[in-house]
Amino acid sequence: MTQVPAEQIIERLKSVVSVGKVLTDADALQSYGSDWTRKFSPDPLAIVLPKTTEEVQAVVLAANELGFGLVPSGGRTGLSAGAVAANGEVVVAFDNMNQILDFNSGDRTVLCQAGVVTEQLQNFASENNLYYPVDFASAGSSQLGGNLSTNAGGIKVIRWGMSRDWVAGLKVVTGKGDILELNKDLVKNNTGYDLRHLFIGAEGTLGFITEATMKLTRQPNNLTVLVLGLSHFNHVMDVLQTFSNKLDLTAFEFFSHQAMGHVLAHADIPRPFETEAPYYALLEFECLTDDMLEDAMGLFETCVENEWVLDGAISQSETQAMNLWRLREGISESIAPHTPYKNDISVIPSKVPEFLTRIDEIVSKEYPDFEIIWFGHIGDGNLHLNILKPADLSKEEFFKRCEQVNTMVFETVEAFRGSVSAEHGVGLLKKDYLQYTRSSAEMAYLKAIKQAFDPNNVMNPGKVIDL
Repeated sequence: MTQVPAEQIIERLKSVVSVGKVLTDADALQSYGSDWTRKFSPDPLAIVLPKTTEEVQAVVLAANELGFGLVPSGGRTGLSAGAVAANGEVVVAFDNMNQILDFNSGDRTVLCQAGVVTEQLQNFASENNLYYPVDFASAGSSQLGGNLSTNAGGIKVIRWGMSRDWVAGLKVVTGKGDILELNKDLVKNNTGYDLRHLFIGAEGTLGFITEATMKLTRQPNNLTVLVLGLSHFNHVMDVLQTFSNKLDLTAFEFFSHQAMGHVLAHADIPRPFETEAPYYALLEFECLTDDMLEDAMGLFETCVENEWVLDGAISQSETQAMNLWRLREGISESIAPHTPYKNDISVIPSKVPEFLTRIDEIVSKEYPDFEIIWFGHIGDGNLHLNILKPADLSKEEFFKRCEQVNTMVFETVEAFRGSVSAEHGVGLLKKDYLQYTRSSAEMAYLKAIKQAFDPNNVMNPGKVIDL
């Protein structure tokens, strides 16, 4: 992208980042230049760890002047290669911008720098008798800026929505190097385009989020978890509708028998019940009264009588609830050693059973020798398809074979009017498949928006959309 010598760029970075750090050692380049995807090899020029919005601005202005690309780096837990620097870019890592700057108890808002870790924000809310409900398995390492840049969802979307639903205001540095304060934390602000929502989900391609004012809510009480063994996946919507008609669910997850097998083999977690089922559903709700518990048990009995559910378990303590959740949240970690090829897709919830059946038929036919692992967030229509690499197959050959079936999978997504990326973003992995979710007219507008904010294409170049 640039003809300027690397030494000149590094010297310029050191001059504009006076409080932060500039790293060029091999370990730092490898660590900060990659995320959880394994397809691309990191090859960044340097790593910058700014401390202030002004330092981020100075780096962006230097990138425009000297012509080098910038890649944002948060917790590096992404699964679409959105934080991979594979072409000599400078990585802007937000690890040192990790402070909670202000708290407004009356408005239930908290001002955070982009590098605040999700769990850090959750703990701060809890210490102040409040709750930040956006949650996922990577909460202990993912950072707020990255969450917002991919509009992360997770396991509580059915009740509390996506990351964007909790943003009161943003401070960003655009691709031109302008600092914008968006919405000023207002609840009601009808003064034209709400630019917050362009930067949320943009994966750093329009500019970098440096601060965010996040909304908090009341703490839920006595969260109770049920794990149910389903007789057939087609009954998952019957169970969801039965319970949601009577209870306000905070989560409704599912996973296959194969997925649970990997978790049980990987960690010391008790099996929820002896009966084996092809699929399992995990439900969570606030059990505020004895009557609500009786309602839940009555609904369970109804599901059993209708032969939708074979068996079930309900948490009697916080520890039991955590162990039941580990059956779902431990899946990604337990299958990681098998180098899974992941697809993160979605349709509207009512279409999930037919959609999963169609996709499962495709991958089972095309990959008869591969193990297929299903799990996901049924309450919001988000399915995670994981194909595990056989031990005797190279990573390169495995990914090549998986990619050959992507077209069939995404044509099915398009037929069901779904999304090729439900919550992990586009990055490099999904960019070539946007046509299955976005129309050509939409793509033209996306490019025009990119050009308006980042005319020199320095912000995460090559990700999401090309100029």
